[in-house]
Amino acid sequence: MKRLFAKKALHDLVEESNHHHFKRVLGPFSLTALGIGAVIGAGIFVLTGLAAKEFAGPSLILSFVLSGLACIFVALCYAEFASMVPLAGSAYTYSYAALGEVFAWIIGWDLILEYSLASSLVAVGWSHYFVKLIGLFGLHIPPWLTNDYWTLSHQAQDLFTQSVPVIYGIPIVFNLPAALIIIAITTLLVIGIKESARFNSIIVGVKLAVILLVIFVGWCYVKSDNWGNSFETFAPFGIGGVGTGAAYVFFAYIGFDAVSTTAQEARNPKRDVPIGIIVSLVLCTILYIAVTAVLTGMVYYKDINIDAPLADAFTRYGLVKISFFISVGAVAGLTSVLLVLLLSQSRIFWAIARDGLLPERIFAAVHPRFGTPYISTIIVGACVALTASCFPIEEIAKLVNIGTLLAFCLVSAAVIILRIKDPHHPRAFQCPFVPVIPILGILSCGYMMIRLEFSTWLRLLVWLALGAIIYAAYGRRHSKLAKKHALMEKQNESLMELDKSYL
Repeated sequence: MKRLFAKKALHDLVEESNHHHFKRVLGPFSLTALGIGAVIGAGIFVLTGLAAKEFAGPSLILSFVLSGLACIFVALCYAEFASMVPLAGSAYTYSYAALGEVFAWIIGWDLILEYSLASSLVAVGWSHYFVKLIGLFGLHIPPWLTNDYWTLSHQAQDLFTQSVPVIYGIPIVFNLPAALIIIAITTLLVIGIKESARFNSIIVGVKLAVILLVIFVGWCYVKSDNWGNSFETFAPFGIGGVGTGAAYVFFAYIGFDAVSTTAQEARNPKRDVPIGIIVSLVLCTILYIAVTAVLTGMVYYKDINIDAPLADAFTRYGLVKISFFISVGAVAGLTSVLLVLLLSQSRIFWAIARDGLLPERIFAAVHPRFGTPYISTIIVGACVALTASCFPIEEIAKLVNIGTLLAFCLVSAAVIILRIKDPHHPRAFQCPFVPVIPILGILSCGYMMIRLEFSTWLRLLVWLALGAIIYAAYGRRHSKLAKKHALMEKQNESLMELDKSYL
């Protein structure tokens, strides 16, 4: 039990942050761009339509406010940890210091689920937008190269039987664009963090320009009647609908914590990482609320198109050119999301392997020239490309939300624990109003977890059970912290025996 709940000392973590092979090249601008790149993507271009039509109506504005507040509470907790422990690993590392090894493993295993499934889902969304975009130029890719087997066989059975190639009786169906974009981004991430951050900053600039265009042009076509003339018409699904909408669109905010995974590549992590986390989240929350207000004001919520809500809204008013720019922005936005998610995933693996809970030679190996965890990056890229190109992940993606919400609850609790146990440790940034802010983060994230379906909880338990098996079979035996404690125990026993023999 002592080994399971063994904690890393904060001063040991700070010492670790000074001994690594990563290149410190990221400043506050690059870190903020990484945060924006991770957050603004599928949420703003896709999820807004479905959430407004099925869950919240015009009151989706309040859903984004609720999700945004929950994330801001948690972001303040993340910022304090990032200023105390400038290490890669995000919530995994923070939990190791405050809650112990077994909780750190649970969080790390959750983060692996979050980033891998989110990357696969975003890659599929990128593929759909890319196909639509090149279709505007008269270019078309066969459906069997842009879908997975199950989706194509269920949605287009006639097309499936007529045009799908077969080799040795096996139908060849896979999502080629999704696989290719993952391969391209994986290659970029292997080459170096500086090049990846520069590419991300350019992409973020493009999609921010498109979003501002949507807000300012769309506002001219807003009809206040579409928002409703009373609270009942503004929130047709009631307060419960606002909560359900918040739990659903929470996926739109996933990624701001990715900034903390690059702490060991920041020039001044104690200052710059908190800036990147908080500024990117506040900006994204404002943009989400503004875009949702424009969308639900332009189109009555029951008539919103689910697949491409923003592009369809402008097409209704004859603004075809704006729809084209929205498609470009969507492709750019989803590209930057993929880059940051895959970047974060490999850093999580590196942090876990560094502690011995996963094979260190594989997941913690750093390229001598590029200064990146290249093996884990390639492994992550291959797995995500395979998942995105061959499997339908719409239902599985619900796991992303609940796993992240659980991690956020534990990080908020960890801030309170460390304030009590180690109040004098230097904190370059302090979360204000502790324990009020962390408790609000726990309550808001816990509320959204309750609003999710039972099947989602069941899948989470299955995933955690699989993680428990891996930890018991490998992690517990190879944990560096456990070996350190075992060695100290043997030394103490030897000293006690020596004292007895002397007496």
